[in-house]
Amino acid sequence: MFVDTKIYTKDSSSFQYLHIAESYNRHNKMRSHLLLLFASFLPVASAFQSLSPPKATSVVATFVVATTTTTNARYPTSSSLSMVVDPMQAWEAYNGALATSPLLVKSVTACVILGAADLAGQAVQDSLRSGDERTKLDIARTVRFAFFGLVLQAPWNHFYYQLLDGAIPPTADPWTSTTAVKTVIDQFVQAPIFTVLIFGFLGFLEGKNLESIKEQLDDDYTDTMVANWKLWVPATVINLAFVPPILRVLYLNCVFFFWSIYLSLKLNKDEIDSESL
Repeated sequence: MFVDTKIYTKDSSSFQYLHIAESYNRHNKMRSHLLLLFASFLPVASAFQSLSPPKATSVVATFVVATTTTTNARYPTSSSLSMVVDPMQAWEAYNGALATSPLLVKSVTACVILGAADLAGQAVQDSLRSGDERTKLDIARTVRFAFFGLVLQAPWNHFYYQLLDGAIPPTADPWTSTTAVKTVIDQFVQAPIFTVLIFGFLGFLEGKNLESIKEQLDDDYTDTMVANWKLWVPATVINLAFVPPILRVLYLNCVFFFWSIYLSLKLNKDEIDSESL
């Protein structure tokens, strides 16, 4: 689909047609990515409301009221947009659900965040291609990352932090040798193992055999671990020193959003290379 824009120039007595299909398609694709991101959060908000203690109004109900009242308006007002989501209400709902069903809530949160991260990764990847090489949204790839967050990333970190805090209890003072020891364990024992699991799990979901997964590890594992330590060593210090234990996986998921964009590009670099040939 493209749009023709007529531009009148001084050098011609007639209108000249200039095609802006590429810029229009890029805008349209980015808009579809954003709509998918927003739509993916609505079921989660509804689920958190059902798990948390009942409130007078729900986040999703507030969204419905706001959108219904502005259906006939050509341009929604800022006041109506502010009604879409009440941040305090959403946060209370999340914490209530987290206290009731911690593993489920952490897993669903990771599912949404990692799926969103892959959508962002695909948008970045698509922006690196020329106009003729742009591709459609790879839903299967996004589903793989979301599934990884649901069944591996969140459960792994949920039980890992329980084990770590059980073996080495947190201290009131954030700047202690305890934080340093736990950071070393996290980044130089747990992280290398978990990174291998990431390559293997996502490779298996893509249909790769063991030989292909091993080859990808040989090519990318070292670079991935170096990039991992640049991001995750300081992030882990903050997580272990300042974040309450119940919110550690949420914090990790938020940082993992950006890390997943890197992983999404790294694990799919063969696809980018093959398309550039």
